[in-house]
Amino acid sequence: MKPEEMFFISPENVFHRQYEALRTFCYEKKSAQEVADSYGYTLASFYSLVRDFKKKLKAEKPEMGFFITPQAGRKSNPLLKTVADKIIELRKKYLPVDEIRVILNSQEIHVSESYIYNIIKRDGFGRLPRRNKEIKKKISSTVKIEAPKAELLGLENGKDSFSTGAAGVLCFLPIISSFGINELISKSSYPGTKTIPTLNSIMCFAALKLSSFHRYTADDLWCMDRGLGLFAGLNVLPKAAWFTSYSHRITREMNLNFLKAMNKLWKEKGLLSDTANLDFTSIPYWGDDSHLENNWSGKRNKSLASILAVLGHDPDSGIITYGDTNIRHSNESETALEFLDFYHENGISKLKYLVFDSKFTTYKNLSNLDDEGIKFLTIRRRGKKIIEELENTPKSEWKTIRVEAGNGKKRTIKVLDKIIYLSEYDKEIRQIAITGHGKIKPALIITNDLALEKSLIVRKYARRWLVEKTISEQIYFFHLNKVSSSMVIKVDFDLTMTILAHNLYRLFAMQLEGYSHNTASVIYDKFIRNGGKIHINHRTVNVKLKKKRNLPAILTAMNSYETIKVPWLMDKNIEFKGASNS
Repeated sequence: MKPEEMFFISPENVFHRQYEALRTFCYEKKSAQEVADSYGYTLASFYSLVRDFKKKLKAEKPEMGFFITPQAGRKSNPLLKTVADKIIELRKKYLPVDEIRVILNSQEIHVSESYIYNIIKRDGFGRLPRRNKEIKKKISSTVKIEAPKAELLGLENGKDSFSTGAAGVLCFLPIISSFGINELISKSSYPGTKTIPTLNSIMCFAALKLSSFHRYTADDLWCMDRGLGLFAGLNVLPKAAWFTSYSHRITREMNLNFLKAMNKLWKEKGLLSDTANLDFTSIPYWGDDSHLENNWSGKRNKSLASILAVLGHDPDSGIITYGDTNIRHSNESETALEFLDFYHENGISKLKYLVFDSKFTTYKNLSNLDDEGIKFLTIRRRGKKIIEELENTPKSEWKTIRVEAGNGKKRTIKVLDKIIYLSEYDKEIRQIAITGHGKIKPALIITNDLALEKSLIVRKYARRWLVEKTISEQIYFFHLNKVSSSMVIKVDFDLTMTILAHNLYRLFAMQLEGYSHNTASVIYDKFIRNGGKIHINHRTVNVKLKKKRNLPAILTAMNSYETIKVPWLMDKNIEFKGASNS
């Protein structure tokens, strides 16, 4: 007998056998005993089968499970059920649609934002209320999701696409490449491994600094963002434990050599003037501070256990040239001379002016600066006797001048310019007393520049206050007041990475017409804090930035870098375009 005939005579499936038995009995009119014997039923069980069949016919359910009724629409996929469950789990943690998509992309789950939105809407979730940055960071820090292991990004295979919440940070890639900063990092003495080489390691720290992440331990979102990973040439950034382990391998010599290399680059690019501003900042630590000294904190208006750091700043470009956290009370007064040694050892042409606060050094060291041919501007401490002497000075000796302020407007002040003698300085020195209208105590500028115009000296010292603004920016935007260690070397590395990030923001701001005076926090909010979609092909990395009010300005600035290749991304070009969504 043929196989196709056997299929109907000897069915193996239970429902198929029931169907053939009932058909033979009801349609072909064979006896119950004959059908039962043919299909392997007892007579009683076959009568029960016939009885149940007739009941279902009366209930208008004749299919009896014999046949599968096809369902219209897309076939169900069990994997989508798992994806939907993940989406709902993330939404319960108050994450928006774009962040949910970033997390799913890091787990190689590629779904559209509209799909995520429909799943959320289907399960009855409403729109999230508008939240500020602090609330978003607080929510993100509570999310605990396992992230993939960081490894070098394999771009040899060509195409790839994903979403990221950090698309704006990628705008720094062509700047880093065009200035050759990546080459400085690669040639530096910073450590690396086969898994994550030196360049990629430092780029990991830069990615977090540029993104304003202040607590690396809240890592479950940033270490899953493939955009930040792409910035460093990795699939994703490594976890917080890696950052801690890496920073413990850094020495002060490594940081110093890297700062020197950067300064040579700034000098070659014409970004350093003949003047440097210096100032101190206190980096507090909330823990075991028995080995730390007390330093004055202007933010808290009191003295507290902290690490004292010094920053060197160029007043024209805003570039930070120097940083050191190894400042103790015993060597505090030597900081200006150490900064000068840093420049001399670096092979950069000598500075002409040093501008700093009165507590920076002693009068004796001022004499040493004069012997080195360095012009200095600093503030003299005002004693009671000095104040009385100035108050008794005839008004005719005070001169009224107009000085340009930081906003470009002129300001009228009164000055008293004269040559004085300081015993510890052991030379004549120029003192310019400054006062305004009303009962304001005079400020005393002392300098060894006897020829420069009074207004220019006042203007030059007034620009020193820019470094105070810069330090304030370091504390708030780059979170120097939230470092997680009391180890001076570790904090010194954190400060060096902060200097790198700050200078990248300055270079970026210079490309934005009308925004070059803005601080890093303003630039971040207006331009960098933006998500988008990344499409990678054989030749280019296409970044589609979400719609934003200042998007045209950033696209215009990035157009000048279209031909720049990014070496750590397989020498691909990076192109920036505007997306159709916000």
